Amino acid sequence: MRSKDLSFHHPVAFWLGCTAVIAGVLAHLPMLAMAAPMHFRLAGMPMDNLMLVGMALVPLGVLLAGYGLMPRLQQMRRTLHPDREPLPFHAADHVPLNREHWKLVGVLTVALAVDVMKPATIGFVMPGLSAEYGISGATAGWLALSALTGTVVGSIVWGRLGDLFGRRATILLSALMFMGTAICGAMPAFGWNLVMCFMMGAAAGGMLPITFTLMAETIPTRHRGWLLVALGGVGSSVGYLLASGAAALFEPAWSWRALWLLNLPTGALIILLNRYIPESPRFLALAGLEEQARAVLQRFSGGAAAVAVASAGDAARARSPAAARIGLRQLLRGRHAAISWGLMVCAVAWGLANFGFLLWLPANLVALGIDAQASAALLARSAIIALPGIALVVWAYQRWSSIRSLVLFIALTALSLLFFFAIALADLRSTTLTIVGTVALLLSISGVIATLIPYAAEIYPVHLRSTGAGLIAGGSKFGGILGALVGVAGLFEHFMLSALMLALPMIAAAWLLARSGIETRGHGLEAIQHALSE
Repeated sequence: MRSKDLSFHHPVAFWLGCTAVIAGVLAHLPMLAMAAPMHFRLAGMPMDNLMLVGMALVPLGVLLAGYGLMPRLQQMRRTLHPDREPLPFHAADHVPLNREHWKLVGVLTVALAVDVMKPATIGFVMPGLSAEYGISGATAGWLALSALTGTVVGSIVWGRLGDLFGRRATILLSALMFMGTAICGAMPAFGWNLVMCFMMGAAAGGMLPITFTLMAETIPTRHRGWLLVALGGVGSSVGYLLASGAAALFEPAWSWRALWLLNLPTGALIILLNRYIPESPRFLALAGLEEQARAVLQRFSGGAAAVAVASAGDAARARSPAAARIGLRQLLRGRHAAISWGLMVCAVAWGLANFGFLLWLPANLVALGIDAQASAALLARSAIIALPGIALVVWAYQRWSSIRSLVLFIALTALSLLFFFAIALADLRSTTLTIVGTVALLLSISGVIATLIPYAAEIYPVHLRSTGAGLIAGGSKFGGILGALVGVAGLFEHFMLSALMLALPMIAAAWLLARSGIETRGHGLEAIQHALSE
């Protein structure tokens, strides 16, 4: 490592753990290679001894590397129960974007693209997996449910770990778990796929809020908003492209198992890029690692005076009772409570709409009198029309207002759902009206998720920032689980009722955030907390 801010707490343990994970995955390949003449079909085959050893090495390696990333207990106690405010460093908030910032943006975009790619791969895996194991589509659907459940758990657990271990450490821990879950590509039993899919979902769900937290704490105030929103949009798009491209390139020749095996090189890529992932200077200062915090700030400020301690007046304000820290339970109480509840209601409603209403929309359009082929073409056309809207989302968040943009897109989502309710109520079977409603829904729902997690990463205090962001991200995935369950129960087949029922929590979230939300555009993270504490 080239500086103290990039060192591991226990480097030998970390690299030994990485080696054990890689060895554990490679131990599965000989049996897979033996199945090449059968197009890599392993269903029903007994595991050989080498594979069993490999299965033991993977969790052992993850635990060992996790220990390598774990701070000393004294440091974690400080982040949990700080006895004084960290020194209020100027966090290079007013410097222009420089080479170090763009390196970080590039690496985090790669990390987020890999993160999105993992759960997106499930849709391409399921047909081949169902055929090989001889299971129905409904049974194979447990794979998606397992991954989605993992993302909920991962978002919450990783969010908390990000505030204890650090932002960089939890990103690398997710990458390690990606590498380990590559063994899913050599599992002879469907049950093991469910276990590995849960672990993959946990890693994917955990990385998302942490990348936004690290970005928010490192990028200068002037550029923080648009880069956070753009990171989500670009990372998600690239992730889906990687998943579909990998399926087209590898699946015909190497079967669906190749898509899981890609977890090893893509996870290793993030590990190899770790030298370009700094720890958050704000987290380092909170943990009492002031020398390392100064080193990171110096890198991102070009050695300017921004690394100096703030003025005495700023220091006094930072240590004043107004800036008192809030506890974990107080995220849903106190001054942050109304914002947290508004974000959580929005997140769950978004998950229901995205993983429920939208998934059932093609079938419901057929029920409105549009044939299946025309329905698919209509949705594709609507998605293309809505795609440039991401630029509008970025512009609004950066140039207009962060909180107003979020509230606007939540309100537009509610109005789009009410528009579909009105179409169904009046029994209007118009292609033009359907396109208008679909474009509006796709644009608004994309705007909600593009601004929701970035906003959460801005409004929580440093010692709970990744916890809060993880909680909101987990809420969106929990909404997805509810969407799947509600879909199985048949509620989304009632087009008019489901549109109305989803519009109501969106309206409630918009009202809560319009009433209690705080503007973050152009304000430093410490200034936002000071305003929330008044």
